Amino acid sequence: MDNLPATLVFQILSRLDDSADVARCRAAWKTFDTVAPDLPWINLQYPLKRYIELRSRGSDSSSSSSLPSPLKTIILHLISNSRSLESVHIGAENLPLDVSHADVEDYGDDMYLTDGAFVKEWLPRVSGTLKSLSISDFWVHSGWRRSEVLPLVSACCHNLLELELKHAWLSVKNMNPMPMLTSLTLEFIRLEDKNLTELNKSFPNLQVLNLIDVRGLKLPTIHLLHLKTFQWTITDAQSCLILITPNLTTLSLECRKVVALYIEAPLLSDLHLAIDHLGAVSVKTFENLKSLSLKSSYICSLIQKFPHLKTIENLTLNSGDLAVGAVDDSKFTLKKMLTYFPTVTSVCFKTSAWLSFEVLYESFDRVCLDGRLGLTTFRGYLLRVDPALTFSLVACVLDQCKNLVDVSFLIHRDHAAAHISRHFMDWCVARWPRLKWRWGTWEEGTEDTWITNGIPVAQIN
Repeated sequence: MDNLPATLVFQILSRLDDSADVARCRAAWKTFDTVAPDLPWINLQYPLKRYIELRSRGSDSSSSSSLPSPLKTIILHLISNSRSLESVHIGAENLPLDVSHADVEDYGDDMYLTDGAFVKEWLPRVSGTLKSLSISDFWVHSGWRRSEVLPLVSACCHNLLELELKHAWLSVKNMNPMPMLTSLTLEFIRLEDKNLTELNKSFPNLQVLNLIDVRGLKLPTIHLLHLKTFQWTITDAQSCLILITPNLTTLSLECRKVVALYIEAPLLSDLHLAIDHLGAVSVKTFENLKSLSLKSSYICSLIQKFPHLKTIENLTLNSGDLAVGAVDDSKFTLKKMLTYFPTVTSVCFKTSAWLSFEVLYESFDRVCLDGRLGLTTFRGYLLRVDPALTFSLVACVLDQCKNLVDVSFLIHRDHAAAHISRHFMDWCVARWPRLKWRWGTWEEGTEDTWITNGIPVAQIN
């Protein structure tokens, strides 16, 4: 391997995506060690296992501050030995969500990656060429102290295009504008910007924004003229959300409860809403909205908040977990779907939505629409197959669709291979032979897969 040309070695190393793998190659072959500093990226993710080992080793010490601190040393070594970096992605694996951080007493800083003093040691060295920066901090060390990493980045990184910060308490005091930044992700962040005033001011040219579990917000307003894609996931109830985004085309909004919502996004074409309780809504007409995904225990109530949905072509429904009193609200029948979405051509029923239809089918959904459903594509996610009920519900849908071409059903992985499921597939193909059928399996937390002759063959996008 030491006789390989440097250009070939560089190509080999460039195909890796982990600095730990690069380090192993450097240790094994001299040529790799010589070429590695030319790589334009660093990607180091510190495993939780290593942290646990260090705590265990230092458990007899008087304090956790006596533990060795290899992570920061490793990062500084990697950066100091790199010639020209365009991308730095560093992070520490956090404790599982079901483990309370309050139960872990650790006042060290060896994994406090958004530590201002630590960032000052390396960021100025690479800021001139840096285009992408990602820091995923260790919440046990970062959650109880405020970080100045945002002001530091805004002062140093004038050419930065992408910024991602996770698991930190961030200050926005003394922020400088970053007009070059086009993509920002903040995840599991305590942010000292209650109304997002500094965010709007500091990142005026954002095109992609992801705010995932950002805490500390009071009356958040997104006012970004160039924003095109926005994902906003809020874990707490929110009194008011305001979006003024004239160029936004894709919006994903997930929140348990919103008292008031204002959206000004005339170019919006793709909307995902996961909200159970929504109060007052003010929306300028969605003249370009083509794709809509809804998840709510109160689907009908949610839809009625948005009167201008007459351009929808692709519809995805998921009723969530039906709340007490939500059954009457969830009478979302085929007739109502035709009324709300007269132009829809493609429908996907997620598992909970399909179960809701099964519950309500006998009383509400057996209605003749004279083939007026203009669907060409239909997809359903089934938890299990009830031979009579499932087939009847499928017939209720498919017999109303004269223009239908593609139909796909995904059955939960635990039941997909069952004898009943196989018979269900055969019955469907025999009843509607002209349709193009596709079968697959699904399981929470994993990728969906297609099935051919009972064998999973490919992941579904």
